[in-house]
Amino acid sequence: MHLIYFLLIGLAAGWLAGQIFKGKGFGLVGNLVIGCVGALLGSWIFGALGIVANSLIGALISALVGALVLLWIISLVKK
Repeated sequence: MHLIYFLLIGLAAGWLAGQIFKGKGFGLVGNLVIGCVGALLGSWIFGALGIVANSLIGALISALVGALVLLWIISLVKK
């Protein structure tokens, strides 16, 4: 069940990150993949800062931050 929750949160975070980065995303499917990878990155970033996301909203925020950071890094590399 944890894997399903992780994927759903990652998909939601990727969609939200695509909406925030209007025009700089990678389409729907690309942003969803970015969201899943961003969820891993976000949990690592929050863990490094000592922040624990125990709730669904906290996990979504963590994944969203990770997806935004990942989209930002990818946009820097694409230039």
